[in-house]
Amino acid sequence: MENLNGLNSLIALDAQDDISARLRELVRDKGAFAANTWEQLISVMRIVAAWAKKEGRIFFPMKSTDLRDYISHMEEKGMAVSTIQVHTSMIAMLHREAQVVSPTSSSTVRRAMRLTRRSALVAGERTGQAVPFRRDDLFSLDVLWVASDRVAIIRNLAFLHVAYSTLLRMSEISRIRVRDIGRAPDGRIILNVGYTKTVLKAGGVTKSLSFQSSERLTSWINMAGLADHPDAFLFCGTHRTNKAIINTTKPLTAPSMEKIFSDAWAALEKNDVKANKDRYTCWTGHSARVGAAQDMAAAGYSVAQIMQEGTWTKPETVMGYIRHIEAQKGAMLDFMEHGKKTN
Repeated sequence: MENLNGLNSLIALDAQDDISARLRELVRDKGAFAANTWEQLISVMRIVAAWAKKEGRIFFPMKSTDLRDYISHMEEKGMAVSTIQVHTSMIAMLHREAQVVSPTSSSTVRRAMRLTRRSALVAGERTGQAVPFRRDDLFSLDVLWVASDRVAIIRNLAFLHVAYSTLLRMSEISRIRVRDIGRAPDGRIILNVGYTKTVLKAGGVTKSLSFQSSERLTSWINMAGLADHPDAFLFCGTHRTNKAIINTTKPLTAPSMEKIFSDAWAALEKNDVKANKDRYTCWTGHSARVGAAQDMAAAGYSVAQIMQEGTWTKPETVMGYIRHIEAQKGAMLDFMEHGKKTN
């Protein structure tokens, strides 16, 4: 399995040259997948391969009985159901791309996953969710930071305005370049996003910012001196000398963007919340998407409208974020409070 850029150490196919060829094609075409998806595939396969080697199992193609035991192994280690589902999905993906029967199609594996989900629910496991970054939080930070003379603070404020207003994922925000900025006739900023995780089409996605968010982003561009660098990434690092580090080759890293959220949490002197799945004690990179979705739901916007703004493709994903808000709009609650349909 030479020249497989990482998969060669994970898969022993002996003489199955046809499968080897398909996997080489997979590696050759890895650009067809989002970078995070590819990295996740490699990470999961490395973990599964290590387990298979330790247990004396065949890693690939994987038998349904081995996958059933691997699911039990993950459950015994205390992994969340969502994590177990990711692992089984990646295993299915590798088999599908190699055009071999996936062990996930077996009734044995389906029963194992059903048992895992049921056991987790009985034990009280709940889906992990990022701490929501709400509009009121954005406005509170705006008051606190808008007059700062620190370039990092002005960048952070502009970033959070963009993150909340566009519901873009961190990786999508990081790819925006100065040349992707346009102006509406009324002066508001329009962002042209080439593509998102779920939208891969000519023309990409267009996002409009409010007047306030446009002003904050403009302030960052002016202070950083980005206007004369159309190929530079819109958000970049900053130096302790209070200058922006303009970059045309490397976007802002995920840890740097995560730090913007944690710094905002600290700036408002918020208390860490009880850890959810050993995570989510404060704002993280997904918080703006969750908070914006919840605010839109509370304001009466439909699930379809929220899905369009966040480029979600599955209603259940959005419903997971807004379930507590939607519960306040339940038909029975309305009936108990008013005795008749009120709208």
